[in-house]
Amino acid sequence: MKFYKYQGTGNDFVMIDNREMKFPKNNTKLINQLCDRKFGIGADGLLLLENDNSADFKMVYYNADGNESTMCGNGGRCIVAFAKKLGIITTETTFIAIDGLHFATITNEDYVALQMIDVSEIKNTDNYVFLNTGSPHHVTLVSNLTEFDVKNEGATIRYSDLYGNAGSNVNFVEQVDANHFALRTYERGVEDETLSCGTGATAVAIAMNYLGKTSATLIDLDVEGGTLQVGFERNDANYSQVFLKGPATFVFEGTIVVA
Repeated sequence: MKFYKYQGTGNDFVMIDNREMKFPKNNTKLINQLCDRKFGIGADGLLLLENDNSADFKMVYYNADGNESTMCGNGGRCIVAFAKKLGIITTETTFIAIDGLHFATITNEDYVALQMIDVSEIKNTDNYVFLNTGSPHHVTLVSNLTEFDVKNEGATIRYSDLYGNAGSNVNFVEQVDANHFALRTYERGVEDETLSCGTGATAVAIAMNYLGKTSATLIDLDVEGGTLQVGFERNDANYSQVFLKGPATFVFEGTIVVA
């Protein structure tokens, strides 16, 4: 089976061209094995690119545990670069994902601006903000982010009674300056900290604006694997024209024998 490896600010993915629908999509064990960093290719998730009658292509995303998941922002940016590599698109595209239709643009340097879903429902409490940016995200401000125990604290919140069996991604945030934040994310499905989370970065940008921590509508975000930008328009508590921007990098391609 031929595969491609991509990463977006360190959030890495196995990519497979499934336009001929030959990939065994219900084989959870196989997907988990392909994503395994010791016994497989190694990745935070696996993406299938498929044909779609209403758009340029369809994106199907699986977490590293082998289960199909909700929207992945960095995966969405990487699959745009993959579609360009395959010759399906050139500089812009519209594709379908689990949360609906997405528009994106891509430069010659594979810098991708991906339109995310509009956000209008934001839960604000004394300790955290919760919102859905294609995937559910818990956002909380912390101090001394570099020393923070993301894995254990994130797992505690992800498996808490707040979110039940479905769980939530968990983001820990520290403000750098007026329109600049640093974040670290615990991702459900990966069940660990990842170097970057696109829907998490989007959630953090919107949450910080909503809380009044910044008045900016274009926000810089430092993730462990690099830097992302999130831009949006705000009308009261409604966020539209939300774009996640950053590099989508081809790493390598190869073939793997699967039983």
